[in-house]
Amino acid sequence: MDFFVTGGTGFLGRRVVRELLDRDPAASVYVLVREGSLHRVPSHHRVFPIVGDLTEPNLGLGDGVLPDRLDHVVHLGAVYDLTAGEEQAVTNVQGTREVASLALRSGAVMHHVSSIAVAGDFRGRFTEHDFDVDQGFPTAYHRTKFEAEKLVRGMDGLEWKVYRPAVVIGDSRTGEMDKIDGPYYLFGALKSLSALPAGMPVAVPAIGATNLVPVDVVTRALVHLILTDTGAEQVFHLVNPTPQPVREVYRALAAAAGAPHPVASLPGSVGRIALHKPRQRQLRLLRAAALRRLEIPSVVLEHFAIPSEFSSEITSSALGGSGVEYPPLADYASALWSYWCDHLDPTRARRPSAAGPLAGRHIVITGASSGIGRATAIRVADAGALALLLARNEEQLMATVNDIGSRGGHAAGYVCDVTDSAAVDATITRILAEHDHVDMLVNNAGRSIRRSLSRSTDRFHDFERTMSVNYFGAVRMTMGLLPQMRARRFGHVVNISSAAVQNHVPRFAAYVASKSALDGFSEVAAAELLHDGITFTTIHLPLVDTPMISPSDGYHAGPITSPETAAAMVVRALVKRPRRIDVPLGTIGEWGHTFTPRLKLRIASAMHQAMGDSPAARGTAPGNAEILHAETAPARTRRDRPVRKPLRRLAALVPGAQW
Repeated sequence: MDFFVTGGTGFLGRRVVRELLDRDPAASVYVLVREGSLHRVPSHHRVFPIVGDLTEPNLGLGDGVLPDRLDHVVHLGAVYDLTAGEEQAVTNVQGTREVASLALRSGAVMHHVSSIAVAGDFRGRFTEHDFDVDQGFPTAYHRTKFEAEKLVRGMDGLEWKVYRPAVVIGDSRTGEMDKIDGPYYLFGALKSLSALPAGMPVAVPAIGATNLVPVDVVTRALVHLILTDTGAEQVFHLVNPTPQPVREVYRALAAAAGAPHPVASLPGSVGRIALHKPRQRQLRLLRAAALRRLEIPSVVLEHFAIPSEFSSEITSSALGGSGVEYPPLADYASALWSYWCDHLDPTRARRPSAAGPLAGRHIVITGASSGIGRATAIRVADAGALALLLARNEEQLMATVNDIGSRGGHAAGYVCDVTDSAAVDATITRILAEHDHVDMLVNNAGRSIRRSLSRSTDRFHDFERTMSVNYFGAVRMTMGLLPQMRARRFGHVVNISSAAVQNHVPRFAAYVASKSALDGFSEVAAAELLHDGITFTTIHLPLVDTPMISPSDGYHAGPITSPETAAAMVVRALVKRPRRIDVPLGTIGEWGHTFTPRLKLRIASAMHQAMGDSPAARGTAPGNAEILHAETAPARTRRDRPVRKPLRRLAALVPGAQW
């Protein structure tokens, strides 16, 4: 037999095509498909993709692409979206008209897969003989499904069967589902409830019943009825014979999710406030805010309970002896839940691996060829992460990548200047193409300049250079990776700042200003993106023994931190994801600015007078006044480091902060 199938690339359609092939060894199946979805057509030597479109006249088909005669036309293609408007009529109604016309011309039986939505807001028992019972239609989806079925039933000369499935959910054996829809919108709320003690009593509103059917059972029932000679002009209800009270649905899913079980029912009036928009403005606002927080479309909640009870006597009789039975939801709820957790949970990217908090994470680190960046790259790779390293110096960058590889870790290097917008865009595009996604970003590349303002009046480019790397470079990387982080509902950004921002160290105006700008950006971004699962940590590092502290000679009031210690702070930020990590000297400076601002100003002024500009700023050693993180320089010994013992002793009394 020759079958023509619409919607054959959809969740139900793919299964129907496979079932037809399995049940009829001689079947040839022609699948209507848009050109962009050809890859979704089931691969089989008896499946023939036919490029067309439900919204086009004659389905967009040319002459001779189909056999002149067809045995069966199975119409599954439709827009199923309770939130969509009248635009779905083009597919659901006009598309059905074109498919029915094709079936009539080819002499085929039209198998129209409708929906229980045709019952609209009808209250009471809705049989397979019922259709137009003066019901209303609460959404455009309900109305267009009714009009499409009416068109099929009323077309002269057309031999037809109509199938009305209930709410189709995942496979009862594997739990497989293709998208978040219908009851799946409630899974996120169940996940939140699973954090509560399992024994905590929960009351569920008595809001009625629904009708859920697993896709594998619907598939077997539908194909059996298509291939069985049941006579024309028949309607079949592919529904669970026993309606499922919402409380029982919650009980089955809560058991699978580990959420508290229901112990009582709330009055229906309480449920109606949740399901329908209350009249009081304050209640409407609270309801809307709660639904936004839970990411549940209002229209889905309003129609979760179904007012109609669907009988299926005719269908049950036709399925007699087929072995098709609808299992209780409790028997396969755990399969649904497990599949959702692994494949559909919007926040699944946030879950750490069992192998460790950084295992399997994709972490981008800028300025990774030396110093803090290199030490951080080695540490995260040792922890099981994939280190994606950016730097300007290719030789040093690849040396770091090779070192990680020799330790058994995984890393990839990308030569990139974060001040070059085109280079950053190209690098991010390449990283996502090669590694699919990025979980975390460490904005480490930076530039430091030590020069007093009196020597900077003709050097505005000093401020532009520090802003270009320290601020715009970090923001450019963050904004470039932000869309895919938002899509995955997870991301963490670590911005390397400085205790100098808290102390407002003299002669570092360009550097402090650029890092302060990044701190401000991080605070605003953290507030805006928290709901999307994207978090930020700002680390106010002390002086670290890297080439970038060369301009700071003479400003070492406290101990100098090693790159390895700084890298440990970065790893802590990646694992714990606190808002900030500070050090004692930075905390002292912040307290002084808040509680004794005049005293702090006098101390800073005295510090400015006591310590001069760098040799490069004075013109005696060109090139040392500013330096990038990724540059190299000889390591400094402890004997070379000026120490201010009183300040060190004071700093030791003040703890750093992490929150």
